[in-house]
Amino acid sequence: MTPISAIGKYLDQPLLTAKIQKHVPTLLAIGGAGVLAHEMDKSQKNKRFKTGIKTAIILGATGVSAVYAPKIAAKITKRELAKPISKIQENNTKIIDEYISKTNVDESIRSILEKAKTKVLSLKEVAQLNTKEHKPFIDKLIPPPENIQAKDIFKEIGWLSIYGAVPIAGGIAGGIVADSLTEKNWKQGIPNKINEGLYQYLANIFLCNIGAGAALAVLEKKNITSKSARCLGMVGGILLTGVIGGSAIANFIGKKIINPIMCKDKPQETRRPELLDIGLHVDDIATVSLLSGLKWIEPALPLLYSISGYRAGIGYRNHHHHNRTCNEK
Repeated sequence: MTPISAIGKYLDQPLLTAKIQKHVPTLLAIGGAGVLAHEMDKSQKNKRFKTGIKTAIILGATGVSAVYAPKIAAKITKRELAKPISKIQENNTKIIDEYISKTNVDESIRSILEKAKTKVLSLKEVAQLNTKEHKPFIDKLIPPPENIQAKDIFKEIGWLSIYGAVPIAGGIAGGIVADSLTEKNWKQGIPNKINEGLYQYLANIFLCNIGAGAALAVLEKKNITSKSARCLGMVGGILLTGVIGGSAIANFIGKKIINPIMCKDKPQETRRPELLDIGLHVDDIATVSLLSGLKWIEPALPLLYSISGYRAGIGYRNHHHHNRTCNEK
């Protein structure tokens, strides 16, 4: 068994994915506390309390939305939710007991199997199990990734797109509530939040998903099943539709629709990609991984999408732009 295969099998453990998922709210809370502390530290002393209130509300709304996003997306798309830890442990126990009853295994393997009933195995332990002798069993205990078929691509894309939309909607709602409690002219900041939300969703999530899915559909039609070819094709689709086209479409909608309706006296500022925006495309790696059949990346999505939600909530534009409200010239 090669080291790369061992790592892949280790990461594919259903128990590992479920345990990461369980700790996502804690990780979001820790990350949010860090952002809150940073924002308060850099604000002026006389504005520190107000900054703290605003930031806490936005982070809270974004975090809660991110945690519930998979359930909301699954309900809308009728997608099966990930199994809870107790159910996985029950299934593991059944599979292992059946295997032990029919197979003569030595004490070292038996010890690993007993552990696998309720705990995550180490990389070394997974390597010991994943031999030719035990392969049919280990593939049942830790199912290998399966390439998503063309007919299922856009159902998965729909789920991912709704998943990403929920934290952004939560961030915008949190930002509006925060401003309404701390700012006199709070309505004037709404266009920036909507425009940034559009930018984050179109450029960093939705159109990237569409590009990846379209590329995968083309590869499927041409009977290309190589994982490396599929990954490269999806990355190419992401670059064309999301990174290049997403920002242009978001800026166009802001300029032609959002600002004329909500902010007539203020010209639309062009939102340009920045280093963090490029970094946010790490969630596209998650998209590519999921569409390639690697489910272990799924628990990280709330953490990735919450960044977009927060930036929408604060109405972020570019560092070199002053985030003017509608009545500012």
